[in-house]
Amino acid sequence: MRREAYQRPAPPIPNAWPESAAGEAGDPDAPQAANLEWKEFFTDPRLQSVIEMALRNNRDLRAAALNVERVYSMYRIQRARQYPTVDLAAGGEVYRLPEKMSSGGEAELVGQMTTGLTSTAWEIDLFGRIRNLKTAALEQYLATEHARSAAQISLVAAVANTYLALAADRESLRLAEETYKTQQALYELIRHTREAGMASDLEVRQAQSQVEAARVDIARYSGQVALGENALNLLVGAPVPRDLLPEDLETDHPLRDLNPGVPSEVLLRRPDILAAEHQLKAAYANIGAARAAFFPRIALTTGAGFVSSDLADLFRIGTRTWNFAPNLLAPIFDAGSRKASLKVAQVERDLAVAEYEKAIQTAFREVSDSLTLRTKLLEQQRAQQDLVSTLEETYRLSEARYKAGIDSYLSVLVAQRSLYSARQVLVSLRLARLGNLVTLYKVLGGGA
Repeated sequence: MRREAYQRPAPPIPNAWPESAAGEAGDPDAPQAANLEWKEFFTDPRLQSVIEMALRNNRDLRAAALNVERVYSMYRIQRARQYPTVDLAAGGEVYRLPEKMSSGGEAELVGQMTTGLTSTAWEIDLFGRIRNLKTAALEQYLATEHARSAAQISLVAAVANTYLALAADRESLRLAEETYKTQQALYELIRHTREAGMASDLEVRQAQSQVEAARVDIARYSGQVALGENALNLLVGAPVPRDLLPEDLETDHPLRDLNPGVPSEVLLRRPDILAAEHQLKAAYANIGAARAAFFPRIALTTGAGFVSSDLADLFRIGTRTWNFAPNLLAPIFDAGSRKASLKVAQVERDLAVAEYEKAIQTAFREVSDSLTLRTKLLEQQRAQQDLVSTLEETYRLSEARYKAGIDSYLSVLVAQRSLYSARQVLVSLRLARLGNLVTLYKVLGGGA
């Protein structure tokens, strides 16, 4: 009987990315994520070392790899059922024959020794039931292998994002510490000026409030740095050496540019999409196995060896024996059980189609969102950088005018607060842009 023919569903997505995702496309000659190993995308040597540690030690990835081994062993079990099993059998029996049943009128001992090769209940797969079950097991194994690749991509992206978030927290902590030192020096200056009668109590309190605000930020970002290190250690599966931890976002090497490619080509190469497709192929094979259950099953039991009443004569001429026992099982009445099993297999096929199409649609949205954000975040970062440059000059002029006695300390306070906030926003935008590139690399199928 022919197996249910597999048909790949047409991708339920447009042929191009949305216009909102076009924007600044970057280098048209940039490689596609699926063709770029993670070491080529993440160029910072310290980050590479941390990712390598995670790939060795992360427990979730280890469990995914063990699951692949388990499913592969299940496939081997199903594949072996295509072939007969051959066993070596040996046995003996001795019993007492009573006088009344003995031909000589006296009790006697009767023995029988046997040895040989046997094959029990080997099914001749005329209608493809076992072949379809083997195919389904193979597709399940391939789906699990691609699921492991998807887990690896997710782990690489999670480690990179956590590493970058830790770098951003460390940079924010450094900015808070620098601001604290500046505000402390300015506070001491104003306090001495007040003692000389050249400043007011209000200006002293305003300067002191800035010092205390900086201390609050130092404590907050110190806590975030500690939490970030804990999160990174959990992902890596072992304590990350101090010399591999990031300094800040400014010192990290930039990430590679990516070419998004054509949706129908790029998305079908993602490991999670490939895993869903293999699950769909397994569902098709299960339909073939369910249909084969409507036809007769033929099983063979056979053996060949030696039999003798005396162990010493077991292998001599004239002791050879064999047996051949075919068995036919044909379905007649099962109260609709086989039809229901076929219906279940067909519904599972339809469910697998829906899950496959949903996976493609979800992947399309993920890439579209990431492409749209890539353009917008870059624009925001550039604008924020210009704002920081302007506020740096504003703060420098305000401080100079205050020290010259032209303006009050309030103008310095406003300028300093605006500059500090703008710098922190710039750190957040740089983190968001780098995180977006990491996510884009992940959703485009890179990192396997």
